[in-house]
Amino acid sequence: MSTHDPNAPASAARNRAALIAMTAIFFMWGFITELNGVLIPHLQSVFQLTHARSMLLDSAFFGAYFVMAVPAGRVVARVGYKLGIVIGLLIAGGGALLVLPAAQAASFELFLPALFILATGIVLLQVSANPYVSLLGVPERAASRLNFAQAVNSLGHTIGPYVAGLLIFSATLLSAEQLAKLPAAERVQTVQPLYIGVAVALIVLAAAVYFFRMPALTEATEQADTRKHGFVDVLRHSHLRWGVLAIFFYVGVEVTVAHFMVKYVSRPEIGAMSEGQASLYLSYYHGAAMIGRFLGAALLMSANPRRLLPLYAAINIVLLLVTMNTLGGVALWSVVLVGLFNSIMFPTIFTLAIERLGPMTEKASSLLVMAIVGGAVIPPLQGALVDLLKGTLGDETRALQYAFVVSALCYAYIVWYGLRGSRLSPSANTAQGQD
Repeated sequence: MSTHDPNAPASAARNRAALIAMTAIFFMWGFITELNGVLIPHLQSVFQLTHARSMLLDSAFFGAYFVMAVPAGRVVARVGYKLGIVIGLLIAGGGALLVLPAAQAASFELFLPALFILATGIVLLQVSANPYVSLLGVPERAASRLNFAQAVNSLGHTIGPYVAGLLIFSATLLSAEQLAKLPAAERVQTVQPLYIGVAVALIVLAAAVYFFRMPALTEATEQADTRKHGFVDVLRHSHLRWGVLAIFFYVGVEVTVAHFMVKYVSRPEIGAMSEGQASLYLSYYHGAAMIGRFLGAALLMSANPRRLLPLYAAINIVLLLVTMNTLGGVALWSVVLVGLFNSIMFPTIFTLAIERLGPMTEKASSLLVMAIVGGAVIPPLQGALVDLLKGTLGDETRALQYAFVVSALCYAYIVWYGLRGSRLSPSANTAQGQD
């Protein structure tokens, strides 16, 4: 005779409501992260920066993931997922407000700590929200749930460049030529309205989450770990260990392709358009990722993630080889389509890496979020290669193209992780029930 849990329908309803609430948070951090894709070329133009120096903005933003992931994990272990999310939203809002004095002073250097603090808030959201969504329901559909939430995150990525391009490049109601003639101090201040809006939205969202009733899920935090496992214990699980590297390379390549998109697409030999117009193709890139994640959420209801992940990564290698060896529309759309096959990678890697880790999930999440520092490491590497090739070849377009070999190598590792590195170690089979 089967038993029936009378609380199951109410629990499922709470989980659904919590998942809906979490999608708003995923949207906001996607929107914020992608602002850099338009901010970087804008500041590069204003301050006359090299490709490598402009990528310091990425280093400041994504460097926070490496520095602050472990402290963020400790915050979550102490206060739980819900308050961790609230604190993350408030810190991110504070960082957005700090962009205002940086713009007012027209100081490139002041943008760096502002973006670091903004990213620190996002780190807390990543450490809290990714595992939280994965745990809101049956384990078999964790990848599907996180792909759905990340699809909404991609919606933020998609809208972000369009809004940023509209406000940064068009808020003055001047033509690109007239805007270029303004003093640097006036040009850089066009970013202020955008970040005021971001700060207000984050603070309002923090208040809404604070008053929302959400499942605690303390069984997947350090509070339920009576043996108090350390990070060394967590890293003994090979699927988590290799997963940390997979997140490092994936985020690195996603950010790299996105942040070279505007500069690349605007080249005369590729799209022959202004940087303001090229920002629309950055939206297409993330729009493709959004569509792919909605499709992926459906596919992963039944498909094997350890097969789908390497297939998508292999397709992206082919697309990069195409854009490296063609010009015009073919080169343009082949690099935009990379976004479609990026779609399932982060959520799928994340759920494979934390699989069956039980109360060690929070520590594993901290390590995976720390690996997002790949977004601070890979773009400057590709930027340095662009500068080197430009000096050697004397052709910026070819330099931008050939430097995509860095991105292709990142996808090659993801192919390996899906096929081999993500396999569960024997110890993972018992981790779920460890005290």
